[in-house]
Amino acid sequence: MVNDTDNAVHVRRAREQFITAGAADSRVVPADILSSWRRSQALHVHPDRVDLPYVRDPDPATPLLLAAAPVLRRIAGDLAAQAVGVVLTSADGLVLERMAVDPTIQRALDDVRLAPGYSYAEEYAGTNGIGTSLETGRATFIHAGEHYVDTLCGLSCAGSPVRDPVTGRVLGVVDLTCWAEDADPLLFVLAKSAGAQIEDRLSAMRNESETALFDAYLKQSRRYPGGVLAIGGEVVLMNPYLRQGLDGGDQSALLDHAAEMAGSVGTATAIATLPSGSTVKIKVAERISERGRSHNVVFHVQLAAQNAAARRGTFEPIPRLAGRSSSWLRSCHQVERCCRDRDWVVLVGEPGSGRSRIGQAVAQHVTPERSVRVLRAGAFATPDEFIGALQAETDGDDFSVVIADMDELAEDALEPLAAVLQTLAGRGWIASTMGTTARSAQVDLLVLPFFTHTVTVPSLRHRIEDLEDLVPAILRELTRGAAIRLAPEAMRQLAKVPWPGNVAQLRKVLAETVTAQRVGVIGIETLPAECRTLARRRLTQIEALERDAIVRSLQENAGSKIDAAEALGMSRATIYRKIKEFGIA
Repeated sequence: MVNDTDNAVHVRRAREQFITAGAADSRVVPADILSSWRRSQALHVHPDRVDLPYVRDPDPATPLLLAAAPVLRRIAGDLAAQAVGVVLTSADGLVLERMAVDPTIQRALDDVRLAPGYSYAEEYAGTNGIGTSLETGRATFIHAGEHYVDTLCGLSCAGSPVRDPVTGRVLGVVDLTCWAEDADPLLFVLAKSAGAQIEDRLSAMRNESETALFDAYLKQSRRYPGGVLAIGGEVVLMNPYLRQGLDGGDQSALLDHAAEMAGSVGTATAIATLPSGSTVKIKVAERISERGRSHNVVFHVQLAAQNAAARRGTFEPIPRLAGRSSSWLRSCHQVERCCRDRDWVVLVGEPGSGRSRIGQAVAQHVTPERSVRVLRAGAFATPDEFIGALQAETDGDDFSVVIADMDELAEDALEPLAAVLQTLAGRGWIASTMGTTARSAQVDLLVLPFFTHTVTVPSLRHRIEDLEDLVPAILRELTRGAAIRLAPEAMRQLAKVPWPGNVAQLRKVLAETVTAQRVGVIGIETLPAECRTLARRRLTQIEALERDAIVRSLQENAGSKIDAAEALGMSRATIYRKIKEFGIA
């Protein structure tokens, strides 16, 4: 047994004392357990019951799960005679896989929702082998009453982080859970061994995958005279044609476009406008299968023949469209040309990038005497109502209308839409917007043939210089012309944000900012928490909540990391690690 009966009783009493009085005897409770209890309390975890939401369906084809599956099966088989559950989670605590031969432990794990789709991060489940291992970044054994939630005190669990063999980033946790009375120190050793085995398999898979990607890149480089780009995991290969023909900003934007295509199996070719104004054609040349996934991709990249520098500054801004970057203005004027020529156009880009706004503003600029409506199927109760509204807006030969998010239309709306578009062909002007991810084949078959042109709308991160125009314009809209502006340091901070939600996210950030300050000069301290961090990846929901809590605590404690950590129940090492991980400025 890990603890004798007397020690277990003392720990239970210490837990009850902590929950009722907020303090516990540090001679009885280990320091790391006590820190976890404080975090759990600060996160308002219920101490008496498991109250976990279903987060999402696990992805069965992640490299972590593919590498771990044989290890988990082997351990579950070795422990078949014992009442032990073998669990694998992601980096945000989401349970990806669970194996348990013994039916009694299966039922117990079901009762506490230690099952695929639920998260055992401390945010939800308090102190436990999974969440506490993720929080501390090291293997953890939580025995019986050391759990924060009373419902879990009948169990013991050993969790060990699984790290990326190249970056060292925590990818998830392997956890072994058993009845508290059956706990044994060997469970902790076995969990650490399982984590190491999974990391070894990840390393082997990565080496195999990178070798295949490199071989494919060399093969395509010998065959194709233009640009060749290969991406996969942490690997990026770019031939001299691209390195010499594109500057750093264009190369970064090209990589973003290629990464989006790599994750979208249905997208084989795309036309993109880079920050310099250059236009490139990106085509998938070869996908390298990676044990069920195909995110390792080699691309052919064709650069436009015209000199990009000669095209800089040749376009004037269109009224009501803020921004002067060459990529933004080029997209706007491509749409304007389509509108004047009555060529129906598809506007492709990320959500929130301003696709519908371009279509509407351009049409109203071309035909100022007429209002232009944006139709969103989601705003109508039924597909029939949506189709009826489209017919009403297109009555006659002189109309302009924007159909938003055409790739998200319900299947039963596509055939009626195609029938209406057939009757409208050759009359008026229609623009539609679509995302950059895979879409239904029915959209390509039934609807896209009516649209003769495609224009790519650049993401905000690809035209970050437009913040100088966008921020004042949005502030004027939000405050109805009040005397308010951003301080230079606040504007510089906004320029560092990756803006995954594009202009829509910027608008939300500024709306939140003006609720705190309606006039005057907005300093960096007034910006929301999400703008005070510079994380290089998109944070999970749990990480975003944690980031916001740290930023608030730093603000409330005059920037003192030590005081902020104490207020949150974190160790100094943890808050320093989180500040670095989240890029908190």
